[in-house]
Amino acid sequence: MRQLLRAGFAAAWLAMASLPAEAAFEGCLALFPQRHVPQLPQGHAHATRPLCFDGFAILYSATSKTPVYAVERLNRHDFEDATRRKRGRNPFYEEARLPRAERATLDDYRAALPDGQRMDRGHVVPAGDMTGAQGFAQSFSLANMVPQVPAANQGPWNRIEQDTRRYVRRARGDVYVITGPVFGPRPARLGPGRVWVPEAMFKLVYDAGSNRAWAHWLPNSAGAEVQRPISYEELTRRIGLRLLPGAPQD
Repeated sequence: MRQLLRAGFAAAWLAMASLPAEAAFEGCLALFPQRHVPQLPQGHAHATRPLCFDGFAILYSATSKTPVYAVERLNRHDFEDATRRKRGRNPFYEEARLPRAERATLDDYRAALPDGQRMDRGHVVPAGDMTGAQGFAQSFSLANMVPQVPAANQGPWNRIEQDTRRYVRRARGDVYVITGPVFGPRPARLGPGRVWVPEAMFKLVYDAGSNRAWAHWLPNSAGAEVQRPISYEELTRRIGLRLLPGAPQD
């Protein structure tokens, strides 16, 4: 299964860019650990889009119509300030910065899979991580979504998101969170735009103050359960991509 998922993650890079990554994210480099942007493998064609938001950054795939990964820099002091702010409901919206043919659409997520199964619009960067009104609203961009099985999204994945925020509130400095989907070699496709449905999700947590990192891994299935975190090196083996600079401690 690990080989299948790793092969699928690599398949998601077909037709993806291998640009000078730091230049691509020039407007939001401070969100990345040590301003290091993960590089995709050489030799892939150009079909990714770097997107800077208020509080997070996404490398978006025009192939899967989902993020390849999303990056956040979180700090407990931001959460303390955010408790004083009120935020209303925000609508999901199509990302106008993307060419129309590359966007996931509202109609895609209204559709069902061929077997009749409905999918959630699953946040990659959770709205609950956003401490400002603008970032909160931007987190509802469909460029920040993947099709998630409702039971997984609303149950164990939500718990992982909450556990991550609880850790940030205890940490003494910046905590970087990198989240993304993992695809099989023949992913299911959702809607008229054929948005890829992931087989699993990962969430890498890196505490810069202690130089410690670990990752959560959750299958995108109704029976998924939260398991013990895996090491950064194990995550790297599974997805075939080094997301952090250097070698953090497990």
